[in-house]
Amino acid sequence: MTSYIQKIKEVSARLLKECKVDAVLGFRKGTIPMMNEPYFARTPEDVQNLVWDSNCGINLANYLTDRKENIGIIAKGCDSRNIVTHCVENKIKREQLVIIGVPCKGMIDKRKINSMIEGEISDVTEDENNITVKGDGFEKVLNKKDVLQQNCALCIHRNPVEFDELIAETVKEQANIDRYEDIRKIEAMSPAEKEVFFEDLFSTCIRCYACRNACPLCYCPTCFTDESRPQWVGKGQDETDVKTFHFLRAFHCAGRCTDCGACERACPVGINMRLLTRKLEKDCFDLFEWEAGMSLDLRPPLDTYKPGDPDDFIK
Repeated sequence: MTSYIQKIKEVSARLLKECKVDAVLGFRKGTIPMMNEPYFARTPEDVQNLVWDSNCGINLANYLTDRKENIGIIAKGCDSRNIVTHCVENKIKREQLVIIGVPCKGMIDKRKINSMIEGEISDVTEDENNITVKGDGFEKVLNKKDVLQQNCALCIHRNPVEFDELIAETVKEQANIDRYEDIRKIEAMSPAEKEVFFEDLFSTCIRCYACRNACPLCYCPTCFTDESRPQWVGKGQDETDVKTFHFLRAFHCAGRCTDCGACERACPVGINMRLLTRKLEKDCFDLFEWEAGMSLDLRPPLDTYKPGDPDDFIK
């Protein structure tokens, strides 16, 4: 995917020179390896700072909420689906955007790589299939498929669903992938087993809210965790409060989540809170054949009413 960057720069510079956008939202190189950071290029000269590789996992749709200017945005498959959701939910107008679509082959998981390397990593480079990790006295080549983020390994919408310009030819979508094998295992547990499972899952949560802050769907002006009158949930380390936060946040994402992985990627202790959102994603597909962010013309199933909707669950 590193071959995309020259075309990204060319398109971004043209849009700025022609005053079609006020800024282009993309990535620049981060200050530490495997951590590229969001970047607004506001002049044609700024586009030279743009980068694109397998370290661009942050969902850029998170930076569009309620903006007033015209924006060019570099969007992979999950980003584009969240852009659609933002438009459907009236958080930004489609005509404000020029979507620069980027076919995606997956983002790498920095935790997986760090766990495979002894010593401090000083540089990470890549080609089409391999990731080369360097540090003081070592150099190791890893197969990219072995170090993908889990959501990328399971992704079946790697190409942008909505775009104005496409940087490269579309990539082949992954097929014959069981996206919910782990979810079905949890569904099959007894209530007591589930209680133990989720207590263990959230036992390391430090309530930093990085998952909420990274999520493009968490744009409420005041989060339910910050309400004081009434106070819906405590902000300490009480087990019930921790689980309540994660469960309620997941339900707020029901029918809207694209499994972009931003929450899990941002978590400093590596909690797989995607198990909750993917369970609800699975339910929405099973009940309504719904996948979030696939069309500007369709409302999410949980904010519409149709007499023919499945209703066995309320009988």
